[in-house]
Amino acid sequence: MSGRLRDEPVVRYCDTPPDARQPHMNVLVLQGGGALGAYHLGVCEELAAMDVAPDWVCGISIGAINAALIAGNRPGERLPALVAFWERVSAGLAPAFAIPDGPMRELWSEGAAAWIATTGVRGFFQPRFPPSKLQPKGTLGAISYYDTEPLRQTLDELIDWDYLNDGPMRMAVGAVSVTTGRMHFFDSKGGRDHVRIDARHVMASGALPPGFPPVEIGDDWYWDGGIASNAPLQHVLDEGTEFDKNIFQVDLFPAEGPFPESLLDAETRAQDIRYASRTRLNTNLETGLSPARQVVRRVLDSCSPDLALLSAQELRTLREFACEQHIEIAQIIYRQKAYGGKARGYEFSRPTMEAHRAAGRRDASRALSVRDWRLRPAVNGVHCIDVGADDPISQPKPNR
Repeated sequence: MSGRLRDEPVVRYCDTPPDARQPHMNVLVLQGGGALGAYHLGVCEELAAMDVAPDWVCGISIGAINAALIAGNRPGERLPALVAFWERVSAGLAPAFAIPDGPMRELWSEGAAAWIATTGVRGFFQPRFPPSKLQPKGTLGAISYYDTEPLRQTLDELIDWDYLNDGPMRMAVGAVSVTTGRMHFFDSKGGRDHVRIDARHVMASGALPPGFPPVEIGDDWYWDGGIASNAPLQHVLDEGTEFDKNIFQVDLFPAEGPFPESLLDAETRAQDIRYASRTRLNTNLETGLSPARQVVRRVLDSCSPDLALLSAQELRTLREFACEQHIEIAQIIYRQKAYGGKARGYEFSRPTMEAHRAAGRRDASRALSVRDWRLRPAVNGVHCIDVGADDPISQPKPNR
């Protein structure tokens, strides 16, 4: 099966000969999306089945939780930890019988979302008592509907934090400062963003207001990174420039979709657009820098090795800028029906979790069939493959 390549400008070429390429790494990038994160589980199961292991995992919100479960466990324990988490959070609504697709399935999903909003999710979050409007002003209880202490206990139970920080896999999670509005990445092996990660950093990445309270880290408070950017691809492109990369970008919201036919469709479509990944924007920005990198390389090659007019730091900066990575991005996007409509982010019922999981396996299987992803990037520059983009999108016209 061959996937449709994104726009030609996404590919930028450089003059690095194949035998002079840098070492490569596999990077798993996980978008936020609440209960839709069970799709990540299906993708990870398919990656494991095809013997493709990440060297670096980077996530936002529910993607941060899944990333920590992956990086915080040894290879043979990663999938069991992911399964344990998703079975725990979906255990509260696990019917003893199959619910057929159709009106009954929609009714179940709506009821499940309403029940969860009222009672919370085991091992994840619980309603505040007294409710937030009765909590003292200025407290965490006054600015959030739910208490996420159950999530801290779940993470501590399922994750080996010492292994996450000291083990071979790199992990990064994104959160946004409540006071400055700036995006910040907590990176277990990054340069300026390096930090020893614990449950606080993961919980901060998933602290979506006003449902969840912000998390204090150091001298600041942090909310869900999805407020600023729901996919951490740019961090992966900017960091680790000493490696070529195979990137598996797993998105839970499609940027493209059909014209809505109802108010619910309109709200759902707006949610898709709001939280969709900006993958094409990121790759186009990288493409625009390619001519400048080539010029800098030619200048460095034509001048004396020491370039006396520049300091050692300035030379390092120029060399880092001139270095072009070889990157291939496999976009795996949840385009199938996501039960729950606009409430899909907190529809944690077992049937819906299993539907998301199965979709992740199907889509990952299609994306990974394009080539052998255990090998280094097959092209120069930045190249994006979106297998699912071949699927037709219905575009009904509005009645005027």
